[in-house]
Amino acid sequence: MTEKHSLKKTSRPPLLEFENVTVIKGDKNVLKSLSVTIQEGEHIAILGPNGAGKSSFIKAVNREYYPQPHDDVVFRIRGEEFWDVFAMRSFIGIVSNDLQYAYTREVSGREVILSGFFSSIGLFNHTVTPAMEERTDEILKFLEIEHLQDRPMTMMSSGEARRFLIGRALVHRPAALVLDEPTTSLDLHALHTFRNLMRKIAQSGTGIILVTHNLHDIIPEITRIILMDDGRFVGDGEKEKMLTDTKIGGLFNIPVKVREESGWYYATGY
Repeated sequence: MTEKHSLKKTSRPPLLEFENVTVIKGDKNVLKSLSVTIQEGEHIAILGPNGAGKSSFIKAVNREYYPQPHDDVVFRIRGEEFWDVFAMRSFIGIVSNDLQYAYTREVSGREVILSGFFSSIGLFNHTVTPAMEERTDEILKFLEIEHLQDRPMTMMSSGEARRFLIGRALVHRPAALVLDEPTTSLDLHALHTFRNLMRKIAQSGTGIILVTHNLHDIIPEITRIILMDDGRFVGDGEKEKMLTDTKIGGLFNIPVKVREESGWYYATGY
């Protein structure tokens, strides 16, 4: 049975509100009666094995996937059932491996960030304003990637390219940044840099929704963990109560020891 996370009531509508959301693609239920409420400013990790449905959940958030229609379905962002996708990107920024693959082309890092204003892959006949250039300069400085801005994406490492995609997602100052398996293919140095960057973003006031299968991705600022398996949320609660030997061992179907060190969690013994 899924454990429910108690949420503080606020006057503003939740950032995200799903109730009984089921998504079918082809002959497969990729999401099965998902229910979750996420408030603005929360730092959350959605943790589960490969194939758990994590990427499908992100596609539902991004309105690439829509739920099966039923009377008891709730599918809201900021209290609204329907959103223009371009307007939605102004308060939920999403960085995915699909997006990184789409940017495997001769586009400079600066152009990647500027393209976020137009929700395009690169710049075409778009009119870039001085305000957009100024915001891009702010992001380059904040992410500490000014020295890479003229380098083509095809010449960057995975970690460098991911930081520009984050910059692209931040152009509209979104309320939350959704990161889908962000440390895939990163070496130890790049992982260290990227985790520090996530902490900096979280501390700046942007909510983090981290989707991962790695405990070591979960930065100390994340306080809530949602466990996911087979298209369902199977646990939802405070980090200390979710990241235990029993829960993580059961989620990944292995004997495991979970240890905490200075706010970071690691799995050993498997």
